[in-house]
Amino acid sequence: MVASTGDGDMAEPLVASSLPLETRFPLFHLRQHGGFWFPETLLPGIVAVRTRFAPRPSDVFLASFPKSGTTWLKALAFATAHRADHPPHAPDHPLRHRNPHDCVEFLEVSYALDPTADAFAALPSPRVIATHLPYPLLPERFTAEGAGCKVVYVCRDPKDAFVSAWLFARKMAAAAAAGAANDDEPWPVPPKPFGMEEAFELFCDGQCPGGPQGPHVSSYWEASRRWPEKVLFLQYEEMLQDPVDNVRKLAEFMGCAFSMEEEAAGVARDVVDLCSIDALKNVEANKRGSRKYVKNEAFFRKGVAGDWSNHMTPAMAARLDGIVEDALQGSGFAFAAAESA
Repeated sequence: MVASTGDGDMAEPLVASSLPLETRFPLFHLRQHGGFWFPETLLPGIVAVRTRFAPRPSDVFLASFPKSGTTWLKALAFATAHRADHPPHAPDHPLRHRNPHDCVEFLEVSYALDPTADAFAALPSPRVIATHLPYPLLPERFTAEGAGCKVVYVCRDPKDAFVSAWLFARKMAAAAAAGAANDDEPWPVPPKPFGMEEAFELFCDGQCPGGPQGPHVSSYWEASRRWPEKVLFLQYEEMLQDPVDNVRKLAEFMGCAFSMEEEAAGVARDVVDLCSIDALKNVEANKRGSRKYVKNEAFFRKGVAGDWSNHMTPAMAARLDGIVEDALQGSGFAFAAAESA
């Protein structure tokens, strides 16, 4: 693949085969681009986003490092932004019949599927769109001062993010293997066993989808300090402790704060209840539906903080904490110590 990497016609081409390669991750090869690692198949989408995507001033982008509360944030933001058309208590609410990833799609994934098309052009404003891209790789038209777009970023304790990513990768590998056995469309790289030790080494080295985590988090943290009116920085653990207050904060930031009448009616609580992990787990589409090589139920595991202690040794936890702490040094941000689940 050869493609432009910038916003203008004079951008240097990106040649995927020339980028650093990581082959140990299951399901797909990773390539390093802009200091971060991405599935090789996603690179055309990343390029197309930077060259073709036309943001609107009213756009709200939901950004995250993979497995950091992305599904929950998508549900909360969608329900909050569209509550006028879809009241959270309505039995026909989209989130009662569809997966959150179908309601809020990933920008770079959509463009990877078809780099020449804009699947978001037909969406009415305000559009809510997701991305796993780090802040430096967002389109310049998107991040430029005066662009008007807003970004909501959610981060998660590195240990829980790692465990969630590892277990999710294992489920995807198992589903891909089953698909291959049934002669379905094969995965780009034949699935293989993915032990925790190998996954942990890759994560510590930052050689995982979206990695390394530390610079990913710090890029959005620093942007939120510099442009607080454009970038809202949330922590998954704090959202779990007080989801209603965080939904209020989310609504105000997106420009659709709850009215006094809505507050009196408990609409913020209704949004939280609609988007709770138990409620989403019980949606038929999430119990039985699937996406490519992954069942929808895989997106709803425990939804708690501190589950890492059930999978990692104290030495592993200390090592990962140290790596991320070093990566965040000087940023002014530090993850709070999470209690074990």
